[in-house]
Amino acid sequence: MSSNYMCRVCGAAFPEDELILMDDELICETCLEEETVVCSDCGTRIWNEQDVGSSELHLCQRCFDRGYTTCERCGAVVSYDDAFYLDDEDDYPYCESCYNQLNCRAIHDYGYRPEPIFYGTPPRYFGVELEIDGAGEISRNAEKILAIGNQDTGRIYCKHDGSLNDGFEIVSHPATLECHTKDFPWAQMMKQAIQLGYYSHEAATCGLHVHISRNAFGESVLEQEASIARLLFFVEKNWNELLKFSRRTNRQLERWAARYGYKDTPKEMMDQAKNHRLGRYTCVNLTNANTIEIRIFRGTLKYNTFLATLQLVNRLCDVAIFMSDAELHAMSWTDFTAGITEPELIQYLKERRLYLNEPVESEAEV
Repeated sequence: MSSNYMCRVCGAAFPEDELILMDDELICETCLEEETVVCSDCGTRIWNEQDVGSSELHLCQRCFDRGYTTCERCGAVVSYDDAFYLDDEDDYPYCESCYNQLNCRAIHDYGYRPEPIFYGTPPRYFGVELEIDGAGEISRNAEKILAIGNQDTGRIYCKHDGSLNDGFEIVSHPATLECHTKDFPWAQMMKQAIQLGYYSHEAATCGLHVHISRNAFGESVLEQEASIARLLFFVEKNWNELLKFSRRTNRQLERWAARYGYKDTPKEMMDQAKNHRLGRYTCVNLTNANTIEIRIFRGTLKYNTFLATLQLVNRLCDVAIFMSDAELHAMSWTDFTAGITEPELIQYLKERRLYLNEPVESEAEV
């Protein structure tokens, strides 16, 4: 008659050939299944309390130390090969799910188009794209800017831009000039971007693009076309002044915001623009269904310059909508600036030597 042996876990007696040796101790098959697991990497059987993996991936300590880590956000076990990092300088690993949630929330793909949120009274809305560069396409940096811009509502979002070396673009939802001035914390966002090490004007890669709602130019398509034609005419007629205002070089504009070429009437200007083959890389981009886009301006993190740019665009809308073709043809740049009352725009025009009075000293662009 064979002797019985006690299972070291449950204490039940079993014949010796029904017990399994585990760490120099005999245990029954039931306890083996309930109290131990097999390391998914090396195949070694270990006690449950020695398992440093997860319910789906059992790991001994040696294998974990050699090839695994945990997600900084949710604690999931991930291999070094499968870990994601928000940027090249980030030491915190994430699983794929958490990485996608964090990365998408902060910096979206270039093609991201959220449902627009309109701020202010229609129909004249401006949508801003402000490019910043030089301090990384880093999600946690974008989150700091988003935290300022979206304190109580969703005013802005951030997107990847392939034309930048090491940054991203800040995009606003459409808003009136008054809302951009009073409700959008642009000055604080720019200050934060500077503190994080970003540039805009000083980075030759950056632009400041302003979208204008097409509905602002008239109730019918014909009215809109006529007003936009006058805008095109004004831009070409005053190209040298607007080039100086833009802080761009001719070469930069040829690449990113090419001119259409001057024609004698607004209608001829519109015909010329429609027959152009430059796509969206034009001074006034007409390829969007719901907006036109002014692309000539260099980026800036200087708030007065930013605000003056929006004020100029607003004045361009005024002359395009309310003046006749003949009046626009007869108006000089001096006539145009004589009607300006906004102090920020007057200050900037003086800085750029584009105003009637003497130029003034200015702070450096950022």
